[in-house]
Parts: sequence; structure tokens; C-alpha cells
Amino acid sequence: MTDGPTVRWTEDGEERSARWRSERGAPAPAKIFVVDDRISADEAYGLACQGIGLLWRGDYQNARQMANAMASRAARPAHRAKAPKSPTEAFNLERQARAQRARTLGMLLVPLEADYSIPLRRAQDVRDACTEAYGPAQEASLVSLRELLGVIGAHEWRRKGVELDQVGLRIHPHYGVFAPVRSEYVDLVAKAPLPAALAKSSIAFDVGTGTGVLAAVLAQRGVERVVATDLDARALACARENVERLGLAARVQVVEADMFPEGRAALVVCNPPWVPARPSSPLEHGIYDPESRMLNAFLRGLPGHLETGGEGWLILSDLAEHLGLRTREALLGSFEAAGLKVLDRLQVKPRHPRAADADDALHRARRAEITSLWRLAPR
Repeated sequence: MTDGPTVRWTEDGEERSARWRSERGAPAPAKIFVVDDRISADEAYGLACQGIGLLWRGDYQNARQMANAMASRAARPAHRAKAPKSPTEAFNLERQARAQRARTLGMLLVPLEADYSIPLRRAQDVRDACTEAYGPAQEASLVSLRELLGVIGAHEWRRKGVELDQVGLRIHPHYGVFAPVRSEYVDLVAKAPLPAALAKSSIAFDVGTGTGVLAAVLAQRGVERVVATDLDARALACARENVERLGLAARVQVVEADMFPEGRAALVVCNPPWVPARPSSPLEHGIYDPESRMLNAFLRGLPGHLETGGEGWLILSDLAEHLGLRTREALLGSFEAAGLKVLDRLQVKPRHPRAADADDALHRARRAEITSLWRLAPR
């Protein structure tokens, strides 16, 4: 957790201050009003729309109800004079609307004591969840209730794990690490034919491992040594914990590296973020890849890290193509520019709930989305 700024407000005629805390990188509100159970949802929402932070001093469970009431008001469709001219415009408008809703709903604040306890009536114990997300407690702070609820939800995911029935694995994601809830890409790695080169050199690389799920699948399939890389400290800790929990530590080595580890492998796997756009917060790096930097870095570096006869597996959704953010011709051109050829392409339709949500602003693109495993080799 990077230390945030100190925020100040007046309460009971006294000047107060605390550390602002936001792992999402949200700026601290410039003005803070102290509120409690007596404020109406309409009044709270109106103040939040003005960028005024609402420091809750009432009952904690009532604060959660207020958050829901404000969210229902923010979900009301905004009037638009014209329909979007293209899928790209629809995507940009939806991102802008989501960002505005997040800023507004992030104005409802709760206090955290120096030990991460919440000094409000009927408050739940969030100390373990906050320690996992923010690190050791040090001083009193203010946090958006919306973000705190995300921290609590992530703690439950980490505690219970995500069950991947098709591959017989339970993965425990950490806060800020992309969870394998879209299990179709895991299924592709579990079913793709392994390259013959693994018979001579049973080594695979998992580039940008995240939770370590793909490294675990490869080890489960019999690859004798898997080197999984990542740069994010949370991802490295998460992958190591999952590998250890699954009893695969003897086969999977998790290392800090920018893309590729040293050496060559018979199989190199990468599942980069699939949308070539700038993330709006540090927690979105698992989804957004500005200017396709990670994708292109993988493709450029792949030939130099493959054993003779080896393969690179690129797992990539084509959602960006349906949104007009990337063309299939550009993707194939990137393969060619990197000196790669396509051996085969496995594909699957997504099964996540948003793909079937007709009310989603991007439903047309999500309905057409395909996730592919591209089997690549040097030309």
C-alpha cells in the first residue's frame, strides 16, 4: 500500500485528520461532511455527485443500506441525445459512465482505526481482510465503503477459493490479482495437445502467471518443470501460495521477472490482458493492456525463448475486435512481424454471466466474443 495523502475535516467543532486509503488510486475528496443515519439517500447522492465525501458516523449496517440506495440511483439510465455511432464509441461511453459512477459511489466513507477496526455500531470485523489488501496496520485512515466492500469480498474469495471443476483445481486469488472466474481459458490450456518437444525437454514457462492457475494446470498435465513469472508482488505471493497448497511446489517455480525467465522452454504460455486500453485504476491491469504492450512483448520475445520444435500458446479473447479496438488483421500481422506462424487455433465461447446479459451496454460485442488459444511457432 502506497501511503495516501492526509485528509482533513471539521467534526464537533474540532479539526480532524486521517490517512486517505485507496488501492484503486481514487483521489481523496477535497471536502468532507460528517453524516449519519438521519441523512436521506437523495441528499447523500446529491452531495456525492458534487464530489463531497460523506464520512459516516451512524450505524454500519445502515451505511451498507445507504450504499445500496445510492447505487440504485446511480444505475438509472442517463439520457443520451444520440445512440453510439460505433462499438468503440459505445465502449468509451460505457467506461466514462462507469468511472463517473465509481467516483460518485466512492464518496461514502467509513473510518478505520489504526488496527483496521471500524468504530461504528454493528460494524463487522474487517481486520484480516484489510491486512491482506493493505498490509500491516499503522494509523487511522478513511476509506470508501465501496472499496472496503470489495476488500471484504476479495477476502472471502481468498478464504473459500474459486472451484474449477473441469480441471479439478481450487484456486485462492489474492486481493488485486485477477481471479480465474472466466474458466474457459483454463479449459483451453487443459485440453490443447502438448507439443512433442516436451518429451525431450519437459520445461514450460507461464508468462504473467497471476494466481498461478495455468502453471498448475501444466504441472497437473505432467510437465516436469514449470517456471511461472510475474512482476506484481501480490501475484507472486498468490501464485506461490496456490502452488504450495496444491502440492505442486516441486514442479512449479514462481520467479519475479519482466515477462520471460532466463533460458528456453518447449512450451511458453501467456494469457495477457485482452483489451488494448489504459486501465483507470491499478486493479484493472489484469483486463487492460495499453497499446497491447504485454501482448506484443510476448510475441516479440517468444522465438528467442523456445526450444527447437517448441510452441507458444497465446490465450486471447477477441472482445477487442468486436469493440473496434483491434482488428484480426493487426493481430495476425503482429504474429508475422514477430517471425511466428500459426500451427492451430482452439476456441471457446465465454460462459460468464455478462455474455448473456441483454441489458449490458456492450452486450452485442460480448455475445459475439470468442476466447482462443493460438498455437504459435517460429517460421
